[in-house]
Amino acid sequence: MKPALLVLAAGMGSRYGGLKQIDPVGPSGEIILDYSIYDAMKSGFGKVVFVIRHDIEQAFREHIGAKWENKIQVEYAFQELDRLPAPFRVPEERTKPWGTGHAILCASEKISEPFAAINADDFYGRKGYALLADSFAGNTNPAKRHFMVGFTLRNTLSENGSVARGVCCCDPAGFLKEVTERTNIVPDGRGGAFFTEEDGTRVPLTGDEIVSMNMWGFMPGIFDHLSRLFEEFLSRRGKELKSEFYIPSAVASLIHTGDAEVKVMKSSDSWFGVTYREDKPVVQESIARLIDAHVYTSPLE
Repeated sequence: MKPALLVLAAGMGSRYGGLKQIDPVGPSGEIILDYSIYDAMKSGFGKVVFVIRHDIEQAFREHIGAKWENKIQVEYAFQELDRLPAPFRVPEERTKPWGTGHAILCASEKISEPFAAINADDFYGRKGYALLADSFAGNTNPAKRHFMVGFTLRNTLSENGSVARGVCCCDPAGFLKEVTERTNIVPDGRGGAFFTEEDGTRVPLTGDEIVSMNMWGFMPGIFDHLSRLFEEFLSRRGKELKSEFYIPSAVASLIHTGDAEVKVMKSSDSWFGVTYREDKPVVQESIARLIDAHVYTSPLE
């Protein structure tokens, strides 16, 4: 069974002010998501599931989904505020989505195979998809073992401002122990980086740290765990207006209770994203170099 690619795209319309405003980064009008789907296909993935909202469905199908429907199986799942298990209800005045963990859970009816979960507007490179496909095929503990593709910190920084990254701590066998969120990370100009604590203390980083960029590889059994954890989350924080059910927190909980283990694999590719407007030319130049190196065609084929 070929693995599936789950794309978390419910926030795209909000971030870009409408899907028509999504900026192309490829010379033939490709957006970052086009390269992600292309790389997954080249790595043996057989289906893509987009998690979107109903209000952007038509535009998403026309501007993104239609480009791929004749090349790979395409499915849609919907993340909406009121998609909650009984007896929970959306608090009055809440408009904020329930988070990445809820987004993945919303696709449970569309996926019965191992799957990669990614952000729609992050460029991960083909290596990560190949690592996940190989790991799924060779998984010796499918009931508990999941995967995460980590990236070298220095390959994820922006020269145009600070970033937040989840710094991974692994055991000697490469299994994830915890992810610590660090904010205000900036390059130090020598290949390393530093972040600033709330009290103003600068903490150096080597740049070799492995960080999570939300590129996960899950076995389908994860859905039962997420369903249980989401109900627990709603019981504790479901009446808040801005609480979110984040996938890293859910995974950490499963690791600590022994219900899951996560093998971390390191990608040598650079992660690209447009965190700042000034990042776009860098992404475009990086894509152009990959085309020159014959990693991609232009247009994508």
